[in-house]
Amino acid sequence: MDETLPRVQREVVSFVRRSARMNTSQLKAWTDLQHWVVTVPTRQISTSVAPDARVDWPAVFGRHAPLVVELGGGTGDVIAAVAARQPARDFIAFEVFEPAVASTLSKCARAGVTNVRVVVANGVDALATLIDDGSLSELWTFFPDPWHKKRHHKRRLVSAAFADLAARTLAPDALWRLATDWDDYALAMRAVLDGHPQLQNCHGGWAPRWQDRPQTRYEAKGVAADRTIHDLCYRRTRDDA
Repeated sequence: MDETLPRVQREVVSFVRRSARMNTSQLKAWTDLQHWVVTVPTRQISTSVAPDARVDWPAVFGRHAPLVVELGGGTGDVIAAVAARQPARDFIAFEVFEPAVASTLSKCARAGVTNVRVVVANGVDALATLIDDGSLSELWTFFPDPWHKKRHHKRRLVSAAFADLAARTLAPDALWRLATDWDDYALAMRAVLDGHPQLQNCHGGWAPRWQDRPQTRYEAKGVAADRTIHDLCYRRTRDDA
């Protein structure tokens, strides 16, 4: 007897699925460097994270160290460079595109870092499920998809709900660094985050460009198109402040 499979509910996410096809170098990195990829249980959707999934990060890294998370790090330009400069910290990248993960692994290997791990998962799911409250020393969301059309603004990553989640995972005095090359999204970020009761704008407005962040190919395209790069930095306030 034929059985109809239950329809998977489509989720509103802040990214678009792209081709999973890898080039030769990406395939080699994906095969050789799997020990840096942390596999977690999923729900029906492959980029999701099961609600009961847990990761013991000190066991994964083999030490207790300050944790930094990057959501949607693309091909790893930022995380590989910063991890190499900051060996005393541990870095976690949440990225949904396997070819980008493979490139991240390759760049980390070339930089000689061992303090980076990658989870192939929706960053919001992963942050909510795999990161303990108050455990992050920094959170990065650089150049999230701007979703230009107004009807798609609900898919933008930086929202009031995500700000609550971010604030929850940050330790007191920890930093949330953001950047975008789209004016309206930058203003929308400010509108949400400047008024958040647990986040303090470190510069009272736009932040200077974070010098440790190398220019990615995506950022270079924005510069070439004469778009302004807007940096923001927020500090998690202390609950007793």
